[in-house]
Amino acid sequence: MLAIFLKTLPFFALIGLGYWAGRSRFFSAEATACLTKFVFFFALSAMLFRFSANLSLAEVWDSRLVIAYLWGTGFVYGIVSFVGFLRGLDVATNAVEAQSAVIGNTGFLGVPMLTLLLGPEAIGPVLLVLAIDLVVFSSLFVILIAGARDGQISLRLLRSIGLGLIGNPMIVAISLGFLWSGLALPLPDPVNEFTAILGGAATPGALFAIGASLATKSAERLQIAGWLSFCKLVLHPLFVACGALLLFGVEPYKAGVIIATAALPVAGNVYMLAQHYRVAPQRVSAAILVSTALSIVSVSLIIGWVTGV
Repeated sequence: MLAIFLKTLPFFALIGLGYWAGRSRFFSAEATACLTKFVFFFALSAMLFRFSANLSLAEVWDSRLVIAYLWGTGFVYGIVSFVGFLRGLDVATNAVEAQSAVIGNTGFLGVPMLTLLLGPEAIGPVLLVLAIDLVVFSSLFVILIAGARDGQISLRLLRSIGLGLIGNPMIVAISLGFLWSGLALPLPDPVNEFTAILGGAATPGALFAIGASLATKSAERLQIAGWLSFCKLVLHPLFVACGALLLFGVEPYKAGVIIATAALPVAGNVYMLAQHYRVAPQRVSAAILVSTALSIVSVSLIIGWVTGV
């Protein structure tokens, strides 16, 4: 456990450094937004393209893994939605809380950290989880909120969701990478080196950006934030583990990777969606802050468990 904690500590130290920079105003909100945009559209996209271009989709795809992750995530989504229903929440707010409970910071934190801690073989399962989160659950979130407001699911809504997916640089980078791989063409050395250099900025840039953005988050609604953090850091990996190890027989190493991915704290893009649709952004903000702070210990425990350390 101590060995894993010491390995994860530098990642969270970078988040802490970013938090200090944002909190002290050394790094302004505008600078944080620019850094986040650079990482999102350039550095992280280059890393994801390079990873996927050097893999084949056949190597990455695992039906059992996909079903296990969908089952575990869907189960927690249902639990949070049911509790929200009992609390009298409207559909939109319920969707925000359910999204917070199952969508982890896979892009900015999971991709760089888990591939280093669990080995390069982890990238395939991590990419699958990232794709499921972006395509399935982000689309579900938009459908629930827009459907609740309009009272129906329209073709315009589905078109908007499709355009949003096509415009997401992470989805584009992964898709282009697998397309390149599918053509059985090796990456030219200059392209490989360019994406390696640019992608190398993703890890420190993403972690620093996470911390700097956390400095702008409020800690209101701590009771709700505590509940959502418990669901994200405990229930989500627990149910994914049940699905992967007990129900669907996922290969142990891959199961460990998706369990660790499920244990990541609440993703910042949930806050962006909540803010965009003007639905409970404060409670998402608090959940991100609390879950990220608690994950310093919880992620180490989960990784220590799945690796047997």
